[in-house]
Amino acid sequence: MKKRMLKLLITALFAASPAMAAEAVSSGQTLYLPVYSHIWHGDRKGSDKSPSKSLVSVLVSIRNTSLKTPVRVFSARYYSTEGKLLKEYLGKPLSIGAMGTHELFVERRDSEGGSGANFIIQWDSATPTNAPVVEALHADIRSGNHALTFMTTAHPVQADQ
Repeated sequence: MKKRMLKLLITALFAASPAMAAEAVSSGQTLYLPVYSHIWHGDRKGSDKSPSKSLVSVLVSIRNTSLKTPVRVFSARYYSTEGKLLKEYLGKPLSIGAMGTHELFVERRDSEGGSGANFIIQWDSATPTNAPVVEALHADIRSGNHALTFMTTAHPVQADQ
């Protein structure tokens, strides 16, 4: 009984490991990508006790990781911190060829999303394939010694029915 439980535990650990997840294929997914149109930092100051706020631009990169199979991205919805739909970035579905990339861009001056903004990206393919890698590069780079950059990564979620 103990050997069987140990075997089940080891199997579960390997199934949950990132290396094993990379081998999974899919015919489509809904991806949640956290993004920030600004970040809060520093100490709380002033009469309103707010920390400092820095606006950032966001470059969303949707990368097809398949060597052979195109993927179709049929939705890229941008939501605010409050959950309000701000924009559908795709007017119509687009195909990303094998090893291709499609980029979306949120300008630095577009602060409407807030610090809890996000994208919901939906994709599919005609045959099961590697899931795309979806990341967001956030940047505020100005002349002088000021540079702020960081990345976020999309995670699969269950689509609401």
